[in-house]
Amino acid sequence: MQDNSLQPSGPTPMPSSSVQMPVPPTPSGQQLPPPETSQPPRGGGWRSALSTIAILLIAPLCAILLTAFVFQSYQVDGPSMESTLQNNDRLLVWKLPRTWSRITRHAYVPHRGDIIIFNESQLGSFGSSQTKQLIKRVIALPGEKVSIVDGTYVVYNKEHPEGFKPDDQYAHGKPMGTTEPESGQTTWTLGDGEIFVSGDNRQDSLDSRAFGPVGLNDVIGKLSWRILPLNTATKF
Repeated sequence: MQDNSLQPSGPTPMPSSSVQMPVPPTPSGQQLPPPETSQPPRGGGWRSALSTIAILLIAPLCAILLTAFVFQSYQVDGPSMESTLQNNDRLLVWKLPRTWSRITRHAYVPHRGDIIIFNESQLGSFGSSQTKQLIKRVIALPGEKVSIVDGTYVVYNKEHPEGFKPDDQYAHGKPMGTTEPESGQTTWTLGDGEIFVSGDNRQDSLDSRAFGPVGLNDVIGKLSWRILPLNTATKF
């Protein structure tokens, strides 16, 4: 067998017997011990495998917890929030305030004008027999009275006993079309745990005008971002 190491050039040296060189003495006269050969740590492969398995198990769990309690992605289905939101818009909904309210046992009350996701089970009279998650805008808050007057909402509370029009003060989006009653009812008085919601597309929205006020316990979260399409990405 040949190796590929390089040999110095010049006359071939005379063969000689093998001689072991003595280890030089230390200043104290003792010989230095031979150098130790490092050994790879035992069990390193098992530790690496266990770390990988732990990461693979923890990552999906973290994703599930974040989706359940912090934020979640939704896609708009239908035209009821036009022109603020469009069909197939991809949204990011902030759920942490609702989660915190459950921990502290204090009701989560969204702000007027917030666009929220909520569970609605009173849809049996409208061609649906199951609970659905809907997206609408908050019009009136607990304890207030809301009426439809001349094609618009008017809200009455302690600060505004004569009433005011909430459609005039939204930070994002404006209603489209006139506001007409859908069930013949034109005035609602909300309980302490109720809010009144409506779609921005007033002539094509199934909302509190039809199925009544929404309970605070049914609120899932507040719209935080529109993330798709990218050219209309918006923070709410």
